[in-house]
Amino acid sequence: MAVTLFSRRYVPLLIHVLGWFLMGYLLFFYQSFNSDIQFPRLFWVRQCIFFGLMVGTFYLNSQRLVPRLLLQGRTSHYILSLLAVIIVVIVLVGCVEFGFDLSTKMHLAFHPDGKGKPKPYGWVQPTLFTIFLVLGISTSIAMLLKWQDDANLRTALEQAKTTSELSFLKAQINPHFFFNTLNNIYALTLIDTETAREAIHRLSRMMRYVLYETQSGTTLLSKELSFVSDYIQLMQLRLTDKVSVTLNTPSPLYDQPIAPMLLLPFVENAFKHGVSALHPSRIHIAIQQQQNKLLLDVHNTVFVEKTPSLEAGNGIGLTNTRRRLDLLYPDQYALQINEHTQAGEYHVHLTLDLS
Repeated sequence: MAVTLFSRRYVPLLIHVLGWFLMGYLLFFYQSFNSDIQFPRLFWVRQCIFFGLMVGTFYLNSQRLVPRLLLQGRTSHYILSLLAVIIVVIVLVGCVEFGFDLSTKMHLAFHPDGKGKPKPYGWVQPTLFTIFLVLGISTSIAMLLKWQDDANLRTALEQAKTTSELSFLKAQINPHFFFNTLNNIYALTLIDTETAREAIHRLSRMMRYVLYETQSGTTLLSKELSFVSDYIQLMQLRLTDKVSVTLNTPSPLYDQPIAPMLLLPFVENAFKHGVSALHPSRIHIAIQQQQNKLLLDVHNTVFVEKTPSLEAGNGIGLTNTRRRLDLLYPDQYALQINEHTQAGEYHVHLTLDLS
């Protein structure tokens, strides 16, 4: 964190300092180090003025012209402003050149014998080249910074949207689950008071899990499986002998972080649509681990009048879970739904990469 903060604050400043140091070296030292000619003092004054003009041009363009004109779509105004800046710089440099008569003094420095003629406009071409180079670099840097800011803003907005959407989906799943469970407990109070007490105790433990474990983004796989086991045992309290329920969990279990209440809707869907009070029914839930992958298989009997569907309105838990998987584990899961297997069952197979 400290390294990131340091890089954001000081790395851009360091880049600017190094860039201007390089340009200053080329303007002030490179020529004198690679030549035995004694440059007149007025030449160094001219270089200082030109260096200051280049610094001003750079930041005027990057801090004012690009943000206020080019990035606002006012391209014609931006081009006219650049032309005005170039003209002003050329005029100021020209005033220095002709005011100090630098063309004559530089000619004498290179030709002490007085041969040849001074070139009064020889400074124009390198000056224009330098101005265009500085403007090009400043525009490129300003555009790059704007692109980075936009990318960071898009990332922040996507994260905020994902967080709010996940909260909304969890809020839908939780009441959906408790609505069904409370109906079951209500039915038990009319049949067996002791069993109803046990159901309330399990429900309170499950509510504790929902209230405290689902506040953060992840929970431990062991806690999620315990929650699923409590749910299954709670549901079994109201089932008849016609229903066969089996749960297989990994042994030994390798604990890993997982999104809370991610497995429940698949199990809940099996109980909601795969149980009949009149006909024999079967629910088989198998959870396996293969290195960093979690495999969930849910088989349940299919009843025509209760056929579940991920797209149907009665499958709100599964639909939202698919959306949660898209948000939390993009490209890290595979969900396969087979509504009519050869055994005449509804089969859900989830492969989830928890690495």
